[in-house]
Amino acid sequence: MKKILLTEDNETLGYVLKEYLEMKGFAVHWAKDGKQGLKVFREQPFDLCILDVMMPETDGFTLAAQIKDADPAVPFIFLTAKSLKVDVLKGFNLGADDYIKKPVDEEELVARINAVLSRSAQTAVAPTAPALYTIGNYTFDPKNQKLSFGEQERYLTEREAKLLLMLCENKGNLTERALALKNIWGKNDYFNRKSMDVFISRLRKYLADDPRIKIVNVHGSGFILKDS
Repeated sequence: MKKILLTEDNETLGYVLKEYLEMKGFAVHWAKDGKQGLKVFREQPFDLCILDVMMPETDGFTLAAQIKDADPAVPFIFLTAKSLKVDVLKGFNLGADDYIKKPVDEEELVARINAVLSRSAQTAVAPTAPALYTIGNYTFDPKNQKLSFGEQERYLTEREAKLLLMLCENKGNLTERALALKNIWGKNDYFNRKSMDVFISRLRKYLADDPRIKIVNVHGSGFILKDS
């Protein structure tokens, strides 16, 4: 039984979603504000978090950043009435796996939860993948989702690691955008394409200490990782 942390300050919606998700076989802990949500998250493990954006005490964006600091691998979905493009992009910048707008269709929510959990359950490393990849002066350990530069170490989120692994496997050649979206995001749509662009920008920043490294955008097709 997968454990879900639901943070939602609306009493009616929170109750309905908790009851529905439990009816569908999930174990749900409902927190009614962001501060309570973080406390609960630090006390027990969860397979997925559903975070309302507009909450008292701590808003959903702040809570997402705090959760990622505590456990970079846990997937999360934003649940919100905010539909502005800037808010959606902010959510994906924080590493969101999906973004669902209110009013909520319960069946769609369950389908998206299952899709996120399915992607998270997939191994990030193919059995034949090398233990380590060299990218310029960086070393990438995909199994442990670790990127090293000299004495500096950075642990990547699961999705960051999967995307960097695809780029490494095709280094010097095109990594097709459509294939990456299908394999990592599970769906090729507008919001996931924007999300992927955010992740590419993030990887560029992570690799910025070696000026030889470039992730080249091939318009309409994908990206090429170069280190020379």
